[in-house]
Amino acid sequence: MKLLSASILAAALLAGCGSMSSKAPDTPTRTADGVLIGPTGMTLYTFDRDVVGSGKSACNGPCITAWPALKVADTAKPMGAYTIITREDGTKQWAYKGAPLYYWSKDTKTGDKTGDGFNGVWKVARP
Repeated sequence: MKLLSASILAAALLAGCGSMSSKAPDTPTRTADGVLIGPTGMTLYTFDRDVVGSGKSACNGPCITAWPALKVADTAKPMGAYTIITREDGTKQWAYKGAPLYYWSKDTKTGDKTGDGFNGVWKVARP
């Protein structure tokens, strides 16, 4: 019986160690309340003036100050429905199903969706 208990304890400890390691996320976003959220936990948006699949963003200059891009880590690679576009300033931005993803600077806490419908051209990004 002691041998069995020790084996179970050893297996439990090994399983716990495996779960302690942090693996890279499967995607650059998560879904919460039916919308895409970025690594910060904040809601992500799409811009109707972006041409989906063009690999470009129409939000530049003052626009990008109000609507910050979902940036891409230097080591990131496209995955599944997620692609990487190069912005006109040379920085990289995530796109989902060809649509560049943005935060809204006026959202102040997780769960905010205050940019949805803004000027009739901004929408929350949905999976």
